[in-house]
Amino acid sequence: MSVLKLYHNPLSTNSRRVWIVLLEKEIEFELVPLKLNGDQFQPDFLAISFFHHVPVLADADFHIIETLAILDYLEAKYPAPALLPEDARDLAIARMVQMVAVNELSPAMSPLVRQTFGGAGDPEKLEKRRLQVAAVLRFFEGLLGDSLRDSFASRPFFGSSAMTLADVVAGVSVTWLPELGVSLDDYPKLQAWSERLNSRLSWQQTQASPELVEAFKVQMKQLMKPQQG
Repeated sequence: MSVLKLYHNPLSTNSRRVWIVLLEKEIEFELVPLKLNGDQFQPDFLAISFFHHVPVLADADFHIIETLAILDYLEAKYPAPALLPEDARDLAIARMVQMVAVNELSPAMSPLVRQTFGGAGDPEKLEKRRLQVAAVLRFFEGLLGDSLRDSFASRPFFGSSAMTLADVVAGVSVTWLPELGVSLDDYPKLQAWSERLNSRLSWQQTQASPELVEAFKVQMKQLMKPQQG
């Protein structure tokens, strides 16, 4: 039986989502790092990633792109431990959180990342993005614990008493927000949830090293110089 291969970059939130799930499910796998400074355009990688993006999951000769598709594949093929709830309402909560994290939160965070690490950005556009992030956080805060039925204490994850794919997908972004100058102080359930995720071994094992973060800052500043000029 072949070992799964995860083509990834340690600073990619999408890559980290898959990496965390592989660890949580205790699946044997091999990490294949890419530097994204040209590695992603090499013919060998383009042969398995048509759009030259990470992550890519290789299961023998089957190559899967797009993070949510990879996570669904892992959940279907390795159902234990389950990372999706079975109840229809809870499953809808988990799916909503995943889609909002990908379609609303991640795009809103991108300019904040460039501003934080590259030192540039249009103030008006940045403020709009902060408002968009705040809207997502309010939405997430309301879903945690699903207070119509249960307390946050008994259901500290999205739609579940145990961590789900929704927590992974949203968590890798939300836990970065304080680094971008976005406080979670106004969202006590999200704050507690974020701390709970950061305490997990899978989160700690996949955390980017300070050296990688510093190198990313240097790269971002270099990329932003033409725009600043």
